[in-house]
Amino acid sequence: MGKGGEAPRGALSTNAKDAEMTKTSLAKYTWAEVQKHRSPSDAWVVYHNKVYDVSDWYEHPGGAVIFTHAGDDMTDIFAAFHAPGSQDMMKRFLIGELIPESVEHKDDHQRAFEKAYRDLRSKMVMMGLFKSNVGYYIYKQAFNMSMWALSMYLMYVSDSTAVQLFAATFMGLFFQQCGWLAHDFLHHQVYRTRAFGDYTGLFWGNLMQGFSVQWWKNKHNGHHAVPNLHNSTATSQDGDPDIDTMPVLAWSLKQAQSYRELQANGKDSAFVKFMIRHQKWTYFPILLLARLSWLNESFKAAFGIGASTENAALEYERRGLQYPVLEKLGIMLHYVWVVAFCTGYGRFSAPYSVALFLLMTCSCGFFLATVFGLGHNGMATYDAEARPDFWKLQVTTTRNITGGHGIPQWFVNWFCGGLQYQVDHHLFPGLPRHNLKKTHDLVESFCKEWNVTYHEADMIDGTKEVLNCLDKVAMQFVVDFVKDGPTM
Repeated sequence: MGKGGEAPRGALSTNAKDAEMTKTSLAKYTWAEVQKHRSPSDAWVVYHNKVYDVSDWYEHPGGAVIFTHAGDDMTDIFAAFHAPGSQDMMKRFLIGELIPESVEHKDDHQRAFEKAYRDLRSKMVMMGLFKSNVGYYIYKQAFNMSMWALSMYLMYVSDSTAVQLFAATFMGLFFQQCGWLAHDFLHHQVYRTRAFGDYTGLFWGNLMQGFSVQWWKNKHNGHHAVPNLHNSTATSQDGDPDIDTMPVLAWSLKQAQSYRELQANGKDSAFVKFMIRHQKWTYFPILLLARLSWLNESFKAAFGIGASTENAALEYERRGLQYPVLEKLGIMLHYVWVVAFCTGYGRFSAPYSVALFLLMTCSCGFFLATVFGLGHNGMATYDAEARPDFWKLQVTTTRNITGGHGIPQWFVNWFCGGLQYQVDHHLFPGLPRHNLKKTHDLVESFCKEWNVTYHEADMIDGTKEVLNCLDKVAMQFVVDFVKDGPTM
């Protein structure tokens, strides 16, 4: 087993002679050999048929997300997340070349398909679709700040309970819209200089929303890399953190059964049985609590008092926070203005202030998680070790949202903040929000040409699909544990 960053002989050659020696002396590896190196401490990845040893490379600028593709091909997810020229950083990790013929799960059709979607990306670059309109984002930020100012003003001037409740709910909607802006900036859709995107993300994330940028990056980048993939085991970190919802929600029978290995008797606990059996009824109440959980995890991440996953804990320990002072300062200032708002600038009682905080926070959790849930929940899930190619993984695990059932498309576009084109965003996460409509037409045409499933639903039908999925899994789970014996 190699160590990431310890370059093999000749990998850092600086003259033509050494470079030619490196080229001819690179080891050759089969796909089966690459797949043996699947853990963070022993991680090999493939990029354009070159093999790299990135073991223990927690210093990776994007964090521990790189280990989601340990033992796998990262060519397309690398292109989706990195600026041109980033591959130069990988040179010191080069250890060999992949023997293409050893990749037995790819036939000529699959290779042609992969070339076609890489060519589509190149075409989109030439069309200028990855260039942002700064004026658009100035407008979006100004609109968001007007929402914040209106909520703060109403809470300051009004003694009406109805107006105060409206202001708190509207502030929850403001938080949701902050989420979409921070999302765009931290995906580096706006600025070519990535630090500018990070600083703007700190404003909309930490200061205005109370979310830690680094917590969000660790969680969200992992989600993009492996959407709707189940962890190999209940304690592993090779799956999608956004569907790591056990023991309260399960998106497949395998996930519902995953906590058995944590029990001494190898059986489901009474709590798991209750939650999974009733999950279609508890789904929306759980969404109300989502923001409370995210605030808690963000605070722990920013102040170094815990992490939600082993993956995040190792990243924080090995790499630390990228912006430690700004992370802490942003979150502290966030709670300063939130306390002023929820207490009516000192006018309200403690119970009423807490009630306003919960209304604001839970409404935001509902607004945010509704869009997240429609984007992926109820779509295909895969085992981490059996993922399809990049394009099919992103498309088959994702649902676009359309207008319908009386909900106009313009409202869907605004409410979902670009994620109504969730499929297109997942394929091209660095593409600015205002260019997603044009991209959608290209992606839809490409999927039809290559016979790849592409799914859309309006907000009502999509919600029904999510609840039907939860109900189906619950029924499968009930049948399964009844077969195992008495449940009472």
